[in-house]
Amino acid sequence: MILQAHLHSLCLLMLYLATGYGQEGKFSGPLKPMTFSIYEGQEPNQIIFQFKANPPAVTFELTGETDNIFKIEREGLLYYTRTLDRETRSTHNLQVAALDANGAIVEGPVPITIEVKDINDNRPTFLQSKYEASVRQNSRPGKPFLYVNATDLDDPATPNGQLSYQIVIQLPMINDVMYFQINNKTGAISLTREGSQELNPAKNPSYNLVISVKDMGGQSENSFSDTTSVDIIVAENIWKAPEPVEMVENSTEPHPIKITQVRWNDPGARYSLVDKEKLPRFPFSIDQEGDIYVTQPLDREEKDAYVFYAVAKDEYGKPLSYPLEIHVKVEDINDNPPTCPSPVTVFEVQENERLGNSIGTLTAHDRDEENTANSLLNYRIVEQTPKLPMDGLFLIQTYAGMLQLAKQSLKKQDTPQYNLTIEVSDKDFKTLCFVQISVIDINDQIPIFEKSDYGNLTLAEDTNVGSTILTIQATDADEPFTGSSKILYHIIKGDSEGRLGVDTDPHTNTGYVIIKKPLDFETAAVSNIVFKAENPEPLVFGVTYNESSFAKFTLFVTDVNEAPEFSQYVFQAKVSEDVAIGTKVGNVTAKDPEGLDISYSLRGDTRGWLKIDHVTGEIFSVAPLDREAGSPYRVQVVATEVGGSSLSSVSQFHLILTDVNDNPPRLAKDYTDLFFCHPLSAPGSLIFEATDDDQHSFRGPHFTFSLASESLQNDWQVSKINGTHARLSTRHTDFEEREHVVLIRINDGGRPPLESIVSLPVTFCSCGEGSCFRPAGHQPGIPTVGMAVGILLTTLLVIGIILAVVFIRMKKDKGKDNVESAQASEVKPLRS
Repeated sequence: MILQAHLHSLCLLMLYLATGYGQEGKFSGPLKPMTFSIYEGQEPNQIIFQFKANPPAVTFELTGETDNIFKIEREGLLYYTRTLDRETRSTHNLQVAALDANGAIVEGPVPITIEVKDINDNRPTFLQSKYEASVRQNSRPGKPFLYVNATDLDDPATPNGQLSYQIVIQLPMINDVMYFQINNKTGAISLTREGSQELNPAKNPSYNLVISVKDMGGQSENSFSDTTSVDIIVAENIWKAPEPVEMVENSTEPHPIKITQVRWNDPGARYSLVDKEKLPRFPFSIDQEGDIYVTQPLDREEKDAYVFYAVAKDEYGKPLSYPLEIHVKVEDINDNPPTCPSPVTVFEVQENERLGNSIGTLTAHDRDEENTANSLLNYRIVEQTPKLPMDGLFLIQTYAGMLQLAKQSLKKQDTPQYNLTIEVSDKDFKTLCFVQISVIDINDQIPIFEKSDYGNLTLAEDTNVGSTILTIQATDADEPFTGSSKILYHIIKGDSEGRLGVDTDPHTNTGYVIIKKPLDFETAAVSNIVFKAENPEPLVFGVTYNESSFAKFTLFVTDVNEAPEFSQYVFQAKVSEDVAIGTKVGNVTAKDPEGLDISYSLRGDTRGWLKIDHVTGEIFSVAPLDREAGSPYRVQVVATEVGGSSLSSVSQFHLILTDVNDNPPRLAKDYTDLFFCHPLSAPGSLIFEATDDDQHSFRGPHFTFSLASESLQNDWQVSKINGTHARLSTRHTDFEEREHVVLIRINDGGRPPLESIVSLPVTFCSCGEGSCFRPAGHQPGIPTVGMAVGILLTTLLVIGIILAVVFIRMKKDKGKDNVESAQASEVKPLRS
């Protein structure tokens, strides 16, 4: 055994020397705390380190979590004897001590840490071999309804343990459209936009998915994988309008009262009601469970029905689906008594009226619902005054309210007037109404015109409506101011269009002929008008109207040149904004009253998009259309008569442009102030928003976000928040203190889909008081400190030189002046 041990030590020593471990410092050294990293799965009997002993130490001792794997030789060779397994133990904490010849510790023990590094030696495994779930049709796309989970014993901090999920099979697959999607990192399964719109349990009540999971982030061909099955039941959409609600008016129950409910397919929806009628009093509310309440008593006579909408929104305030229309009908109760048409209702009856003839109809009113027992009225005469020559001269139909003469004809000289008290009742209320019946002279005289022919009358066709054009007069010899003598004038011939009318003065029976509708030379240049004068009361038997009650006149209408007339005031058309140039987008029509030809033109075509055929009125595109630039696009169309006075008229043409997906996404604003405080203490994130100029559906835009370059994926991560917002996160904290430009790919998911790559500048900088501090550096055009000092010294030197020159010149000039002054003194003459 001793010999075997010496041989083993000798082999290790030779291996140590052969592999270069004898080099001082790298693979050997003094006894001190150390950490070693070793990949699992390597061959056993591998030397880790050679510890050097310092006298009096002659040998070494190894203790701690050796697991009978790690050994140390007397010479200080640390090695392991079996293959390491990170999943069994990822870190071994050992202690090494140096011993003297007597086995006493002279140095240490010192901690030695062995970190077992991971290799991809474990396959990911789903927690379940089969999953079951249900999802409702029309559920919100992107909202998870199931999570599948897999585990991998490899290190999750390395790619070996990073899992990626993927849907590999969907059954049934309809039109090659995926109805389901999975988050490749979390395993969250949700509906795609197509799935949200097209899933129908009546057609396909269930689906099966095969999900795969791969380690190495799914990026390596050598990654391990596993699969699982998911059975999905499609449940019916419960976001449906409830049945119409019927509420009894003036309810005395405590309010609020629940009347109906709505439910979104998933919990967490936020409900609200929308009153599109904009009522001053909206007596309904909804709670966050979707229960709808009436908050106060309703009055059918105030409003007999309500229509409003229930809306469900997500936590960001985005509508989850279309609004539901709620109908509430207010049921009637008998809470209104009958009402009389007036304080006193007056009728007239002729002296010789036959028995059973109608005198008039008393029409009372009831505000309760029509054609129900609550508004069914009964009429009954309760008193007649006076009772001469007898009581009961009149009767009234029980339900119709029509008064009739019951017993004998009346004589004005006996009683010129009767007063009746009539009881009007419904099933709960009674009301008394009063009727006055006047006995009038019999109508035995006919109206007679003062002349039978009122001659000719000439008018221009543009004479104002409402103008009085003629006065006519007839007389009647019956008792004045009665129905027998009152005259009504009617045009019985020559005015089939009803352009004329006759108003009667009730005091004089004078008739005033007025224009009720515009005259038209083109359709009625000459009209032979015939009037008839008659009484509102019928004539007595044996008396008839004759030619004396008729008159006529001839109306001549003269032509006035009129502008063309469009068939409608506003013409409207709808086309897609991407129609080809030269496409017919609409047409207008106009007609000239005089039959002249018409020429069409456009006015206000500020964008130069349209042209019009001058003859036919057809409108064509002459340039690319753009809904985002203006829709509806409004121009004026001018119709001008050709020849004549060249009169024109104007109509409107509105072109509605339907949207096509022709605008790529972009950032919603200029992000120039995004920063992180350097150095990062932990990974951080920023939020940004995208938009585009296209028209969006009721649910809003649905952008997807990703990094535009694979090289960015080690530093950054983009995750979608909703259809317009995304979060940019750092993957680590080791960033340089400078500006980093992150390229983001944004896809709008339209048809066809458009995408763009946008730049998002993010600055890592020192921070002070929550804001980014950027040290001032040298800017182009700004001198450095050295340059500034040099410029200053040069300037001072130049100024000194200039001052010296000036000083010298001044000194020379002063000497010259002195000489000249002396010379002048010598020649200056003396004054006497």
